[in-house]
Amino acid sequence: MSQKETKILLMSFVLTLLFLLGGGWLLWQFVNKENDNLSNNINKQTESEEIVTPDSPTITSQHISTGQQWLINENINPNKQGGIIAFKNGNYLEAVTQLEAAIQQQPNDPEALIYLNNARIGQGQAYTIAVVIPVGSDVNVAKEILRGVAQAQNEINNNGKINGLPLKVVIANDNNEPELAVKIAEALASQNEIIGVIGHFSSDVTIVAKPVYDSNNLVVISPTSTSVALSGASQYLFRTVPSDSFTGNALVKYMLEDLVLTKAAIFYVSTSDYSNSLRNVVTTALFSSGGEVVFEFDFAETDFNPFEVVRQAQNRGAQALIFVSNSPNLDKALQIIQINEGRLAILGGDSMYNPRTLQLGRQNAVGMVIAIPWHIDSNRNSDFAQDSTRLWQGDVNWRTAMTYDATQALIGAIATNPTRTGVQQALSNPNFSTIGAGKDIRFLPSGDRNLAVQLVIIERAPNTELGYRFFPLE
Repeated sequence: MSQKETKILLMSFVLTLLFLLGGGWLLWQFVNKENDNLSNNINKQTESEEIVTPDSPTITSQHISTGQQWLINENINPNKQGGIIAFKNGNYLEAVTQLEAAIQQQPNDPEALIYLNNARIGQGQAYTIAVVIPVGSDVNVAKEILRGVAQAQNEINNNGKINGLPLKVVIANDNNEPELAVKIAEALASQNEIIGVIGHFSSDVTIVAKPVYDSNNLVVISPTSTSVALSGASQYLFRTVPSDSFTGNALVKYMLEDLVLTKAAIFYVSTSDYSNSLRNVVTTALFSSGGEVVFEFDFAETDFNPFEVVRQAQNRGAQALIFVSNSPNLDKALQIIQINEGRLAILGGDSMYNPRTLQLGRQNAVGMVIAIPWHIDSNRNSDFAQDSTRLWQGDVNWRTAMTYDATQALIGAIATNPTRTGVQQALSNPNFSTIGAGKDIRFLPSGDRNLAVQLVIIERAPNTELGYRFFPLE
């Protein structure tokens, strides 16, 4: 073989080797790519399995859960985590054991108690309701609402059940966001086993979600939405909390008759239906009773200066500051209260009933009067008050009481006729009545509850954690 032929043969060998190596590399890349695609598809499939309904692609197990996912990311002890993992895997006996241990460690965790009762049901037959909470907006409010549902579920499941069947509770989180709330409502309505819903938190959110429940013949009972716009808005909408007409008139009556003041400055939020509702009631009640509004400020404005706002209110001759603002603007209201330093009388709607009012307002908030539907000090002898204090190892507030009433109303209606339309017919019956946290639960034809509000006042309480407390104003 010549030298030239040898070079040609060697070159052919090298090219062949490079081709084989290159092909192998390409094949390896192809396989890896296919594996990645397969992995991605598996992940997407897992994500799609968490989607509650195809029509709501953003609603996952992070938003709706019966026990396979925690929605409140606070105080997740190992037993609660283990219970939720066991629940998700269908190991309900293990879930019960773990969740019982979790509650021993944190007895005031309502989410754990609801999941425990759901785990005890497992795959068994049950009547199912849902509760919608505003975790992202106010986690404390979310827990207050859940305590009402959890206590009612725990009582009924341990004492005879509903016509022999236990009550299962689905928890949903809408973050108090209207757009998300509509998708949550659609997801809940798509689950045929859900025959009643408790929610939503704010009036604004309840109003936008209402059409979804209407079109699916699904009853929704709000324990916290107070706007007058909700009165008679739907035959499927009820509420256990009094409307703003009760709150506004009670505040004005106290200002004019007890404080003997006539000139008010009103602080509201133009973008909030709740705030506009209460503002209109207060304004009308003042003018019709000889009082007047000398100054108004909208917290939705971008040029908020609390010092200037207080100065203007004083210059206009205001004798009282009335806060009808919503929960997201609580801190703005508290800035004004701090700057006021007790010079002018302070009154407020139920959104001001918040531990932050005590924590940040402190001495400057002493004497502030707030209208709420229920206070435990006025109901110490009731079964609900005693049972709740024992169950949660502490006092509960009006949001827990009104949510307990909403759950009891659904339980009573389900016992009468356990279908979506049957629940609506039962609640609409003029003779419907069931026992609640305080007074019996009955609904007017408008879906409202004929329940008076109660006034509470902030006073010093040295032996309490915050040093201040809400007391009933007798």
